[in-house]
Amino acid sequence: LKPPGSQFPSRRRRASRTLRLPISLGAMTVPADVQAARDKLKARFQDVRTGGKGTARRTKIAKHQSHTADDKQLQAQLKRLGVNQIPGIEEVNMFKDDGSVLHFSAPKVQASVAANTYVVTGHGENKSLQELLPGIISQLGPDNLASLKRIAEG
Repeated sequence: LKPPGSQFPSRRRRASRTLRLPISLGAMTVPADVQAARDKLKARFQDVRTGGKGTARRTKIAKHQSHTADDKQLQAQLKRLGVNQIPGIEEVNMFKDDGSVLHFSAPKVQASVAANTYVVTGHGENKSLQELLPGIISQLGPDNLASLKRIAEG
């Protein structure tokens, strides 16, 4: 007769590898300075836990999104509209209702008159009307002249 575990060698029981010591650890005394250092370390790192058992799992990894796909889609839509680049524009000023100006210096301007679409690409800055005053007077319309009068009175 074969022993019961010999047919299936993968199911054999392994010998227990537990090391049993006859010494009781509770009877050991720790020097006071060592115990104080251990308590100090335990107090310092008690609330700091960055992982391990019992911590919450990360639900979603945050990916850094690149805007190249958005730019490509935008350029494809603009191409469909048939926009053409307008050369020689040095600056673009957009006047807001509150009296401030959205100022683009050296922008890339594209336009499609048929689609009534104008595209201004570049670095835009919010500026007050006072900052741009000497060179912007020729661009002011009737709406902006009222805000210019308010600046002159105030």
